Amino acid sequence: MKLTKIIKISALLMLIFSGFFMSCKKDNDQIPDVLVDIQVNINNPGYFSLQAVGGWMYFDGGSRGIIVYRRSQDEFLAFDRHCPYQPSNSCGKLNVDSSNNVIAKDDCCGSSFLLTDGSIQGGPATRGMKMYQTYWDGLSILRIYN
Repeated sequence: MKLTKIIKISALLMLIFSGFFMSCKKDNDQIPDVLVDIQVNINNPGYFSLQAVGGWMYFDGGSRGIIVYRRSQDEFLAFDRHCPYQPSNSCGKLNVDSSNNVIAKDDCCGSSFLLTDGSIQGGPATRGMKMYQTYWDGLSILRIYN
């Protein structure tokens, strides 16, 4: 009777520890971390599309470029254009959908994301868009950084 109890306890402990170690597995297929620190004066005519809510622009930087989206009068969002689905695939790059300016799509895998928050809209992706921090001074300067 004692042997049966010891076997059950041992089996339970092995199950718990194996679950713990499997959950700690590192995910090596991630978008690379790249230093980002960009400042723009959105009153400059070159940044005209960011002057209105719902406007967006591409910027150089990040892993495969950055999409900046003006979510409200006082809030900007910045996302890496590197598709989060199988990031090691060299073809994955997000582009704003020309028929729906709040959707970013990857033509390579078919994933799509909402620019209003970076969440998955469709396709095989299991992670949302990689987001960068933004700071808006309320007048003219927008900073995109990590």
